[in-house]
Amino acid sequence: MAATTLLRSASILVDDYRCSAGPGDAPFVEQHRDFSVSYVRKGSFGVHARGERFELVSGSILVGHPGDEYMCSHEHHDGGDECLAFHLAPDALDAIGAPSEAFRASSLPPLPELMVLGELAQAAAEGRSDVGLDEIGLCFAARFAEVVSGRGAEAPAAQARDRRRAVEAALWIDAHAHEAVDLERVAGAAALSPFHFLRLFSRALGVTPHQYLVRSRLRHAARLLTDEERPITDVALEVGFGDLSNFVRTFHRAAGVSPRRFRQAARGDRKILQDRLARPV
Repeated sequence: MAATTLLRSASILVDDYRCSAGPGDAPFVEQHRDFSVSYVRKGSFGVHARGERFELVSGSILVGHPGDEYMCSHEHHDGGDECLAFHLAPDALDAIGAPSEAFRASSLPPLPELMVLGELAQAAAEGRSDVGLDEIGLCFAARFAEVVSGRGAEAPAAQARDRRRAVEAALWIDAHAHEAVDLERVAGAAALSPFHFLRLFSRALGVTPHQYLVRSRLRHAARLLTDEERPITDVALEVGFGDLSNFVRTFHRAAGVSPRRFRQAARGDRKILQDRLARPV
């Protein structure tokens, strides 16, 4: 099985697993090393765990509890399978209010309330969403815990103190948007756990911290693109994007035009904006 770590922080580790095993491959015993929920995004496989057998298909959830043994088999499918796995630190479990016993479930069938979040997480992993992978991972785990434990109370409205802390955090993000900023760092600046900060910020401002970070970078980039002397690659790096392709893709998704075309519009090419406005929404 090929495993690629997509994100690592103190609260959460996100791995991309791709297994090519088929009916002819002998299964073997494995052991969960931490609390985890893995979204099966493609393929199917069987799981033997805690004296039972489960069949997992696209949309199912493989659940891990530290120390539990399990065995995967592939009798019914030879095309392999792919999973997006979220491994949680004990502190993250406490923050999202997830009882450790919830992770004894071994697996869950495809459930709409988890599948939609799983697909959003996959979009974030592929750079097709401006939601942070750490943010959606914590939300996915929290929703899993709600489903398993049968709870799901509506979050209370943001209080004045929460709104003030969210605004202060937004100002902090604006000032540091050109740096490497993740959920752990901005939550630390607000003196909150990542999940509590994510919930507070989103409730008060209507966007997640990562969405605000990306939009802050885009705002700064749009301002810099009006300077025709500055290379577009320099603009991307200066505002905090790690590479040009990511910047171009994100800017185009937001503005509907490439950074180069946006710069031409800023120089007075009205046809670009007219064409953009004429497109159906």
